[in-house]
Amino acid sequence: MTATLAVARTVAEVREAVREARAGGKTVALVPTMGYLHEGHLSLLDEARARADVVMMSIFVNPLQFGPAEDLDRYPRDLDRDLALAATRGTELVFAPTAAEMYPHGAPAVQVVPGPLAERLCGASRPGHFRGVLTVVAKLFGIFQPDVAVFGQKDLQQATLIRRMVDDLDIPVRVEVAPIVREADGLAMSSRNVYLSASERESALALSRGLGRARELWDAGQADAATLRATLWSEMAVPGVEPEYAEVVDPRTLEGVERAGPGTVMAVAARVGRTRLIDNAILP
Repeated sequence: MTATLAVARTVAEVREAVREARAGGKTVALVPTMGYLHEGHLSLLDEARARADVVMMSIFVNPLQFGPAEDLDRYPRDLDRDLALAATRGTELVFAPTAAEMYPHGAPAVQVVPGPLAERLCGASRPGHFRGVLTVVAKLFGIFQPDVAVFGQKDLQQATLIRRMVDDLDIPVRVEVAPIVREADGLAMSSRNVYLSASERESALALSRGLGRARELWDAGQADAATLRATLWSEMAVPGVEPEYAEVVDPRTLEGVERAGPGTVMAVAARVGRTRLIDNAILP
C-alpha cells in the first residue's frame, strides 16, 4: 500500500496535521524512529496501521541519547530512501526535524530522569542514554499527542522505560510493543547491522544462537535462571564477540530472577568489531 506522504519539518506543521486528523474524527498512531529504515521498522508501521486511522512517523537521530564516544556522527542516514519505504506502508506523515527544531535552545534544561530501571542492562554501560531517550519521546508525545505509539521489542529496556514514564506521568498514550523482526539467518534487524563486515556478521549470530539454545532448555523444562544465563554466556564465547551482558530478568522491573517463568526476558548485548548489538527473547 502506497500512501500520499506528507513531510513535516517543523513542530507547527505536525500539530496542524494532527489537528486536521482529529477534526475528521480520526485516531493517530506514532512510530518514533531514528531512520535508516528496515523491515523491523516497517513492521511497526503495520502494527500502527492496525491500531489507528492515521499513521505518523518521526525520523530524528537524537543527539541526547548518544554518549561522547558513540556513533552519533556516523549513524546511518538516508532520508529519501526512508520516505519511499514509509510510503509503501501507508504512512500519512513523516516528521523529520533538525536538531535545532527539536532543541532550539540547545540541550533542554528540563529532562526526564529514568530512575533505577535505567541503571541495569544497557544503562550500565551507557550512562545518560535513557535520559536522552525518555526526554525526546516525551517531547514527541507532546508534539503529536498520539492515541497510540508503537515501539519494537528489540529495544525492550527502552520500551519498558517508556511504558513506566507514561504510567508514572499520566501521559494519555497507549504504548504497544511489536515483536522482533529477524534476518533469514536469525540476526535481529537493526540499522547498525550495516556496520558489520561479512565475518563480523557471522560472529554476530552468536547472540541469537544463544537465545535460541536457552529457549530450547526452557522448552525442555529448565527454569533455573543461572543455567539459562550460563548458556547465553557460553554461546557468545566465540572469536570476534565481546559480550557485555547476558541476563534473565523480570519484564517489569528488569531485575534478575532466580527462576524463569512465562514472560521472563532473556537479554544479551555484545560488541562485534566496533558495533554494539542487543537482542532478547521473551519466554512464552
